Amino acid sequence: ILVGAAFLFGANIDSMVAYIGEQNETVAFINDDADTAAVEEAIRSIPHVAGVEFISKDQMLDKYSQRLEGYTNPLLANYVVRADEPANISSVAAALQNVDGVRAVNSPQAMSDLFVSLQKAVTYVCYGLVIVLAIVSVVVISNTIRLTVFARRKEINIMKFVGATNAFIRLPFFVEGMTVGAISGVLATVVVGGAYYGLEQALLQPEALWLNEFTKCMWPFMDIIWPLLGGFVLFGVAIGGVGCASSIRKHLKV
Repeated sequence: ILVGAAFLFGANIDSMVAYIGEQNETVAFINDDADTAAVEEAIRSIPHVAGVEFISKDQMLDKYSQRLEGYTNPLLANYVVRADEPANISSVAAALQNVDGVRAVNSPQAMSDLFVSLQKAVTYVCYGLVIVLAIVSVVVISNTIRLTVFARRKEINIMKFVGATNAFIRLPFFVEGMTVGAISGVLATVVVGGAYYGLEQALLQPEALWLNEFTKCMWPFMDIIWPLLGGFVLFGVAIGGVGCASSIRKHLKV
């Protein structure tokens, strides 16, 4: 449950930072006499360009019509260019400056650097927390398994004395550990998935519209529930089965 909650928190924070970073827009202003078709083709050929939108002088005038009413249109047509990742904004901006017909480039370089650093920090902190919690979970589960096996050491010794092989003795513990691990994985999925679904539904309510930007970044419940179930069950089966089988090793030496 702890590992799953930390993982979902980290994944959604990382998704939100990535979404904000994708809102980067580098604006390339072009000359009035530029061949827009050639300019657009050159821009689209630049590596790491994910999207290009042409905005004409008239569209720019409509946007700022109230401020420029009564004046000759002084605005330039431009291309709004989106990079595939914030880290590539600087290389895209540098390439845009070398395109024939481009007069000036306005690039949110400072913002992109901030989001790249923020995304790295979130990734390191959140997934580092997941790793730490996973290690703690393994230690706690292993100790619990050892206590369970220790309580049944006399049964193991009796089976050994009457001629049972090591594999025959390990098998019931192995099956039991896997079964309990699988059940634990399902229960953890119900708890964590139920809490996540409840949060998702709460954020969709009208009174939570001010969190709409965050809600759009969240992983949909149906996209995470099955991978979550599979991961939990596999984790539980692996820890339970291997932990039980290995914990009885010293009790087999009689």
